[in-house]
Amino acid sequence: MKKKSSLGSTIAVSLTNYLDAGAIVAGASGLTLWKDYLGLTEAHLGWLNAISANCLGAAIGAIIGGVLADKYGRKAIYTYNMLLYMAGVLCILLATSYPALLAGFLVTGISVGVGVPASWTYISESSEVGNRGRNIGISQMAWGIGPTVILILGTLLAPPTGGAGSEGLLFPLVQSVALLFGVTDGDALNVFSSRIVFVSLFVVAFIAWLLQRRLEESKEWEKMKTVNSEHNYKLFTINYKMVKPMLFLAGMYLTWNLVASVMGFFQQHIYETAGGLSNEYANMLSVGQWLVIIATTFVFSMIVDKVNHRWLYFTGVSFAVLAWVMVLTVGITSLGGLLLFTLLWALQAGISVQSFYALWASELFPARYRAAAQGIMFFIVRGLSAAWGLGFVYIYGENGEGFTRAAWVMLALLVVSLVIGTVWAPETRGKTLDEITRERYGDGLGGQS
Repeated sequence: MKKKSSLGSTIAVSLTNYLDAGAIVAGASGLTLWKDYLGLTEAHLGWLNAISANCLGAAIGAIIGGVLADKYGRKAIYTYNMLLYMAGVLCILLATSYPALLAGFLVTGISVGVGVPASWTYISESSEVGNRGRNIGISQMAWGIGPTVILILGTLLAPPTGGAGSEGLLFPLVQSVALLFGVTDGDALNVFSSRIVFVSLFVVAFIAWLLQRRLEESKEWEKMKTVNSEHNYKLFTINYKMVKPMLFLAGMYLTWNLVASVMGFFQQHIYETAGGLSNEYANMLSVGQWLVIIATTFVFSMIVDKVNHRWLYFTGVSFAVLAWVMVLTVGITSLGGLLLFTLLWALQAGISVQSFYALWASELFPARYRAAAQGIMFFIVRGLSAAWGLGFVYIYGENGEGFTRAAWVMLALLVVSLVIGTVWAPETRGKTLDEITRERYGDGLGGQS
């Protein structure tokens, strides 16, 4: 496949990452607003996180999407999945009760999960051997651009909340839209800023649906289908060669994602409660973080195919460990502490465990099990992240009084991820998917890569 085609399909598929991270951050940026509007507790917020694109919703979708992508092809996912995403976002837009909001978060999360295994698999299978890491990096840039756009929009639309009492430049637009629905003041007015943010996701999802449904089917999948399209999941339990990479990938990704999922959904809320910022300033600080993430991810995408993966992984997760060491020493109650933590967390997210997970997970399995294997691991990781999110809100407390205790747990999880990924990093750089499959499985596990 020509380089231009590889890059073009990567950009189209990467909109899935934009919408994945965008859904998480759109919910996070307006979390306090929904809490005030519906009179929610921290436990309610924990359930929103648990069933969202951040956790259980994506977990359920991933195991379904992985199986479907291997059985019916990658293109089948792109033909219909964005319609489900738009339905979930529409439910959130119209929500006036907690159950409706919960349902919208769940449907959107399921759609995100359905698309993840197919997108990482498709990008890897359509990439040239020397650009596989680059294309995965580009897809992760979309994962950074989504939150940046959402947070900028959230900042501009922010209502006057918190101690600062300032409002975003476009809050008059929120007032105008709310007036059309007969809402003029109070928490119902403020939450309209979050509704408009979700409108932007609906529009991008529609564009993504138009682009992705035109993609050609993966050549690797078509080649595999001509050899053997039968699926036998007993192979996951009886073939130790497949179990070992699943345990490795789930271990290094789970321990990191337990921390990242909390930060993805609760970061602005933490900044507003433990850090004492207004909604506007919390969003502004997060915008700065995501700009650093995009820049760092760009550097990652340019060098990942050229440098040692083990040490690049070690460098990225080391920034994450340092960020939480800083929290436990300096704290985040001062502006300096908040800025330093935000910078370190941004650097680690640019050289992300998720980038390496997406790359390695798409390399370490044969084509006919590639998406399903990722779906199973994603289900485990996001499912356990849902449970952790529910536990986190009790550790954290209603106003962040337990944040230090939570920080110790975060630090321990990141150290485990650092050790697993650094010690057992696979040597796949510069090899085709066929070569990797033959090295690991020979020619007897379903034939093609």
